[in-house]
Amino acid sequence: MSRLHVEGWAPEFGSPFETDDSLADDGKVDEAVEVDGPWSPIPGVDDGIEVVAFVDGVQRVDARLTIDEPEGPVPGICGTLAVGAVCWDRTVPRSKIERVRVERLAVFGHGKAAPVPVAGPQLAYRSESVPDVDPGALVQRFHGAMRKAEAVLSEELAKQGTFVVADGPINDLSATEKVGYIKTHRAPYLSPVAAGIIARLRTGQRTPLFLIGKGGAFPRYSWYFRLAEISGGHSWTGVVRAEVSSHVDLATARRVADRTTAVLPLVASQPQVEPRAPQNLVPIAALERELKRRLGDRTFIHRALRSAVMTAQPDLGAVS
Repeated sequence: MSRLHVEGWAPEFGSPFETDDSLADDGKVDEAVEVDGPWSPIPGVDDGIEVVAFVDGVQRVDARLTIDEPEGPVPGICGTLAVGAVCWDRTVPRSKIERVRVERLAVFGHGKAAPVPVAGPQLAYRSESVPDVDPGALVQRFHGAMRKAEAVLSEELAKQGTFVVADGPINDLSATEKVGYIKTHRAPYLSPVAAGIIARLRTGQRTPLFLIGKGGAFPRYSWYFRLAEISGGHSWTGVVRAEVSSHVDLATARRVADRTTAVLPLVASQPQVEPRAPQNLVPIAALERELKRRLGDRTFIHRALRSAVMTAQPDLGAVS
C-alpha cells in the first residue's frame, strides 16, 4: 500500500532520497561479500573507540571573473574553501575543532589563467585553468579541490591511528580506517530483494556489507544503517550509507561497519535544531558552521577583490 510522506529536511536542502540510476555501478555490486544468502538486520557493536574525527569541507564562490582577451572573454570564478575536523574524545567526553585549512582559488576556462591581485591580508588566490568554458566545469574543478583537501586531511588523521568519519564518499582508497558517510541517496545500489531489508532496520542496525565497483578501479565495501526512527517517516527516513576502502580486509570492514552503526546514532541531530536531521550529525553541523565563518565576509571580500583588480589594472574592469 502506498503512503504519502512529507520529508523532514528543510526544502532548500533538497531531498535525502533522490535516486539516479545513471550514478549506480550497474552490474558491479556484489551483495554476497558478507552474507551469502537471505539478508537480516545486523546490530551494530560499540567497541569502545575512544576518539572519532569527523572531517568535512565547505566552499563558496566569492566572485565571477573575466579575462578580456582579443579573441573574446574568458570566464572564471574565484572562491574560498575550508576543511577541518571535529575530534570527539569519548573518554572526557569533549569535542574540539582542529586542523582547519582555508584555501582561496581562482579557476579560468579556455586553458588560460591570470594572476589575481592580493586583495588584503589572507586574501591571496591561487590561479588554475581548465580547458572547458562551461561554468559547470569551473565549479567542478573548485569542488574537486575541496574534496582533495578533505581526502588529504582524512588520510593524515587515519594514519595517526584516529578513526575518521568523512562527510561524503571516500576519495582515498588506502587501507586505513576511515569511513565515507553519505547522507543523500542518489544511486540505487541494491537489488529490489536486498533493498527490502531497509524497512526492517531499527536504530543501530545495518545491512550486510556489499561491494560497490567490483572489478573496477575504485571498489569499496558499503552498508546502510539507521540513525534514528522518526515518527511519521517512510522506510528510508533516518537511513544513511557508509563505505570503507576494500583495501582493508573483510574482517576489518565488518568491525568498522559494526562500530559506525552503533556509535553514529549517538550524535544524530534533532529536527528542532537541524534542518537536515537526523542525517547531518551534530559534530558535522558544528564544523560546517565554524568553517563557513572562516570563509570570511562575502560582501567585504567581493569589494576587496574589485578594488584590488581595478587598482592593479586601472583600465580593465576584470571582475564582473
